[in-house]
Amino acid sequence: MSNKILIADDDKNVLSGLDFLLAEEGYQVIQACTPSQVGDVLSSQSIDLLLTDMNFDRDTTSGMEGLELIKNTNQKFAELPIVVMTGWATVDIAVKALKAGAKDFIQKPWNDEHLLATVSTQLQLAAAQQKTNSLAQHNRILQQESFPDTREDIIAHSSEMRHLLSTLEDLAKSDMNILLTGDNGTGKSMLAQYIHKASARRKADFVSVNMGAIPENLFESELFGHSKGAFTDAKENRIGRFEMAQEGTLFLDELANIPLSQQAKLLRVLEERKFERVGSNRTLDANVRVVSATNADLSNMISEGGFRQDLYYRLNTVELKVPSLAERRADIIPLAEYFLRRYCQKYNKPLPTLTNDAVKAMQAYDWPGNIRELSHLMERILFTCKDSLISSAQLNLNDSGNLLSKSSLDDAKSTLEEIEKSVLISRLELYEGNVTETAKSLGLSRSGYYRRAQKFGLD
Repeated sequence: MSNKILIADDDKNVLSGLDFLLAEEGYQVIQACTPSQVGDVLSSQSIDLLLTDMNFDRDTTSGMEGLELIKNTNQKFAELPIVVMTGWATVDIAVKALKAGAKDFIQKPWNDEHLLATVSTQLQLAAAQQKTNSLAQHNRILQQESFPDTREDIIAHSSEMRHLLSTLEDLAKSDMNILLTGDNGTGKSMLAQYIHKASARRKADFVSVNMGAIPENLFESELFGHSKGAFTDAKENRIGRFEMAQEGTLFLDELANIPLSQQAKLLRVLEERKFERVGSNRTLDANVRVVSATNADLSNMISEGGFRQDLYYRLNTVELKVPSLAERRADIIPLAEYFLRRYCQKYNKPLPTLTNDAVKAMQAYDWPGNIRELSHLMERILFTCKDSLISSAQLNLNDSGNLLSKSSLDDAKSTLEEIEKSVLISRLELYEGNVTETAKSLGLSRSGYYRRAQKFGLD
């Protein structure tokens, strides 16, 4: 669809000439002879660019009518690009027009190529700005939906979670690094967002990065950015996660998956609060607050040489364990009801009710997949439940939820490999073949998962 341009001038010959020139380039052209007509057109139609004279009936030299038109248009249609033109061009009028909100200035008689280039440039800039604004608005909406603004936005009926939130609120006021530990699926990412929202950095960005998803050869580029030409595929400059999170919070998820060879580079940034993009010698400040999370035993990894002790101490000024769902049983049913409501809205389905026996079964279950498992179960049950009531039989927790039966663990004849294979198969079934979620729930990187899958012939 071609762009629609409104041209405003009190000279009929100018209007005709511009109409012909712009129409030849494929633009839709609308004409206006007075500032009031411009207002009428803008109020009734969607216009992509305004090309206007600076002088109309009032006088032919001062440009005051044009300046008033620019100011009035800018107040009502702030995103509309305005290009002004006049036969009495002076530096003074040009400066005033640009200060009033015009994007560019053309002197009559115009050069066709210059005028067309100016129009094209302003349309492209406006489209890019609109896309940026749309993306920013989208991101704000996503953040509003996913970021808990207050404690009331987090389901925490249990004393364990209430105590954790109280501690996080106190720590958020400081600028110290925080390490969140605990099983997969316990909500560490959400709590990292909550720390950001409760901190003095909340007006800046919260940037999350899954350390297990970064290939080792791209580690520096992802975290610190790179300059154009720094390596073969560096076609343009790219900012890294530290730069994205400037003055905000950087969340390092799956911390234990950082390759040992790259840990020293992260340590240096945390110690010096400075970094350089790959291929650049310009030093940038790392003004970020780091929150990290892992389900791994970092102390054990340090003993085995898999994680640097100095990096560990830099990241865990404070270390907090997030309780598993089995450790916060008072939250199980409120969480289940929350997920049911959310998925009913998403899929436009009526809200079912959990029966008493379903409630008892859920409270007695150990939830090895934690909140993530509960969320998936509530989403799935909406499509398998045939009426308005959800019974314990429909939940089928004993069959679908247990990752490894007690009898398998107690079987003295089972080898370690047989147990590991059984766990892998059960977890894969639990997450319905989703490799990413399966790997996360087991504390594995994708490559680590695939190695084990290949080992047991499951690939």
